[in-house]
Amino acid sequence: MRKRAPNPAGEMPFLDHLEELRWRIFWSVIAIVIGTIAGFLIAQYLGIIDLLIRPVRPFLGGSDPIFLNPATPFFVTLKLALVIGIILAAPIVVYQVWAFFSPALEAEEKKVIVPSLYFGLFLFCAGVVLAYVWVLPLALLFLMGFQQEFLQSAIEINEYLGFVTRLLVAFGLVFELPVVIMILSALGLVTPTFLKSKRRHAIVAITVLASLVTPGDLASTLLMIGPMLILYEVSIVLSSVIYRRKWKREEEERTRLSPSQEPPEGAVEAEG
Repeated sequence: MRKRAPNPAGEMPFLDHLEELRWRIFWSVIAIVIGTIAGFLIAQYLGIIDLLIRPVRPFLGGSDPIFLNPATPFFVTLKLALVIGIILAAPIVVYQVWAFFSPALEAEEKKVIVPSLYFGLFLFCAGVVLAYVWVLPLALLFLMGFQQEFLQSAIEINEYLGFVTRLLVAFGLVFELPVVIMILSALGLVTPTFLKSKRRHAIVAITVLASLVTPGDLASTLLMIGPMLILYEVSIVLSSVIYRRKWKREEEERTRLSPSQEPPEGAVEAEG
């Protein structure tokens, strides 16, 4: 087979890009499958379901949620395993996305994006912990406080776990706002001036998003709005830092490339 001549510009042909994309997707899917298998074992043997139903037990008189179909426990475990698998595989999936797009980025952009990805992992965990410790109990207290004199509490496990996982994952994802802003700022798509000018629009959007994501009670909605407003202001600060560094770097580059104002040593000055 005839070898392909090396490309001095380092560019990859279109078909090679497709081939690389196919392998990146393949390894991402494999990571999710392996993570799901690990998630199934975690959900089955490490008591994750017990941890998730713990906040609702006081509202059920200390009893556990029920199931109405013999297959429900298996499919509940499988759904939870898939969620855990996606979370476990997220670093590998992010790496595959990064490895595919990073050759097109500049070195300074990489210096911003790589730390922001680690920061995003911390923020996701912080959002999940906040939702589990404060938002979920308050939401249950509010939602299950209606018509107690007429209705008997009997929580079905499939519906309950769907409610809990949506709430926890939603909080984890919305806490990624600073990471998104940092990446967009590094790519030059968002500026601090733009973020400051759109602050009022952001407050409205955050309020609407929090109302849609949270169960609907005022306490949990405010518990999402507050941190998101803080994260938006933090995003403006981070964007300012990124743009200040970018402006300083570009200024140094212009200074380096501009012609010197003084004649070089040993040169003969022209007589007027």
